[in-house]
Amino acid sequence: MARKSRLTQVAVKIGTAMGKADRKVQKVAKAGTLAKKELDDIAKQVDALKRQLQKTAKRLKRALT
Repeated sequence: MARKSRLTQVAVKIGTAMGKADRKVQKVAKAGTLAKKELDDIAKQVDALKRQLQKTAKRLKRALT
């Protein structure tokens, strides 16, 4: 069986490193997308709470006058 040339060995190592890096990039991108979605959800909840607080303050002000 013929030995693999040094060039082939280096090419395999480069391909392996590129594959690992690509997987990491995909994981980071997926995590970033998920974090963005969670942040949007939290922003919506904050807006809802803000509206609720405004309504409550308005009712309280009306009750006190």
